[in-house]
Amino acid sequence: MSKTTAILDGKLVAQARRAALGEKVSLFRRAYSRSPGLAVVRVGSDPASEIYVRHKVEACESAGIKSFHIEKPATISQEELEKLIDELNANPDVDGILVQLPLPKGLNETKATERILPSKDPDGLTSGNLGLLLAGRARVAPCTPLGVMKILEHYKIDVEGLSAVVVGRSNIVGKPMAQLLLESNATVTIAHSKTKNLRDVTRAADLVVVAAGKPRLLGKDDFKPGAIVIDVGIHRVAHDGGKSKLCGDVRSEELLGHAKALTPVPGGVGPMTIQMLLENTLTLSELRQKRNI
Repeated sequence: MSKTTAILDGKLVAQARRAALGEKVSLFRRAYSRSPGLAVVRVGSDPASEIYVRHKVEACESAGIKSFHIEKPATISQEELEKLIDELNANPDVDGILVQLPLPKGLNETKATERILPSKDPDGLTSGNLGLLLAGRARVAPCTPLGVMKILEHYKIDVEGLSAVVVGRSNIVGKPMAQLLLESNATVTIAHSKTKNLRDVTRAADLVVVAAGKPRLLGKDDFKPGAIVIDVGIHRVAHDGGKSKLCGDVRSEELLGHAKALTPVPGGVGPMTIQMLLENTLTLSELRQKRNI
């Protein structure tokens, strides 16, 4: 059993990378006489989306990336939304386009995402970019899985040869997470809601990335002593006295002294997701300049 559990502080890693990103953005600005540009489209009035968008806009400003913040009412039609995305695709000042999900009922998220040019997709979620990732020729990788890899890299956790389990199979986290771990020479299993004897699967792993989307789903008995546990989940749940607090997919308090390393919630993977969005935007900006488009 591990005597101490290392806390993998994603906020700290993001801050360190933000400083380096700022320097790269300055070099880009001097070279091309403009700033990289990120358009964030928010539809409707979902409170969580409002918070996420605000954080993204603030992060852009701190890194020197130009932010185009566009808000549209929930009554917007699919056609109007796609026309807006087309306009941003054609805007030479915009290098990255992010449509904040979830969209209000009646709007097709897949169609909206696919409308974004892969060359302007900093989330890495268009089928074009996911296909390149699968082929081992990624233009950009989805932000959350990429952020996990950068946390592991920062703390010098080499995944080569490790047995890794990813709990969750979404296109946003689960599938690309498995692919990135595979590219780093881990032996990877994807578990999901239909997996039989999930505990047996996770307990056999050296590294477990939990992206199940269910609050406090896994605890101490689901991981072997000395496991590395990455908690991607973030949920707001009712607490004592009717107050709410944030928690992840893992009952992290049970893992202290049991796991070798653990990401906290909040302050773990979340800050890195936004940081990777900014880094991906710069990558796309540089690629566009090299292609002179």
